Amino acid sequence: MKQHNFALIGAAGYIAPRHFQAIKETGQHLVAVLDKSDSVGVLDRFFPQAALFLEPERFDRHIYKLYKKGDTAKVHYFSICSPNYLHDSHIRLALRNHASAICEKPVVLNPWNLDALAEIEKETGQSIFHILQLRLHPAIEALKSKIEKEENNKIYDIDLTYITGRGKWYHYSWKGDEAKSGGLISNIGVHFFDMLTYIFGDVKEYRVHYKTESVVSGFLQLQRARVRWFLSIDENFVPEEVRLQGKRTYRSIEIDNQEFEFSDGFTDLHTLSYEKILQGKGFVLADAYPYVVLCHELRTAHISRQKDMEHPLMKLLS
Repeated sequence: MKQHNFALIGAAGYIAPRHFQAIKETGQHLVAVLDKSDSVGVLDRFFPQAALFLEPERFDRHIYKLYKKGDTAKVHYFSICSPNYLHDSHIRLALRNHASAICEKPVVLNPWNLDALAEIEKETGQSIFHILQLRLHPAIEALKSKIEKEENNKIYDIDLTYITGRGKWYHYSWKGDEAKSGGLISNIGVHFFDMLTYIFGDVKEYRVHYKTESVVSGFLQLQRARVRWFLSIDENFVPEEVRLQGKRTYRSIEIDNQEFEFSDGFTDLHTLSYEKILQGKGFVLADAYPYVVLCHELRTAHISRQKDMEHPLMKLLS
């Protein structure tokens, strides 16, 4: 596989090490990183020679200098691991610097931003890829194949529960600001909403039953499924038997009362994503439209209770 030069934005963030690892394991070269925080000692494990920039202006100037030196020196890809509300701006920065972008999801928060980015792709001739790693999970690929073989008129009943305990810091960070993160729906639920629509088809109806800073719950009618969903960062919703094991996260997807197990197999999904992108087979901007539109509609929906279709955990909030 040809070696390309990478730059990464958001080097001090939670997800950046998975991108460092993917860049390294695919035999690529990281030349520069940008973050307003200098807590990036993790680079010593992967690319200790990468240049660190704390200001975007100096980073931009450095990237331009590399471009002027020719193809062997220029940055070919930007990996974007910055806060959600900055993805759009950082994708534009990549494309303006004659590089393609690889962005974490959600690639943007609003559907109209996708249209604008599609125009920039055309203008620059560069590409925008994004990470939809759950689509590459072997268990999910197997489930999608199974559903496709079933009769088209079969509708599945699904309960999605995802609880990941977060401390007080969460509400004071950009993640706790819905304008910046998209709230729990776009920052946490996006992974599962993309997965479910990918497997069970387009959204026909949606409803949000409950929404606070720490809990959001609702219902989706998909082409092939009825989904009751519950998302929370309040560890008190983690089942007691799980908490007794010292765990603060609980993830469950029940399909027709059968637990769908996909806890393992996550380790190499970012690397696999990069391999496909470098082979020209990565997920592109068009793949983002279904989940971006759905998350935006759920975020802006009026709260409307529907007792017969509410998630079982809603009884704890009634």
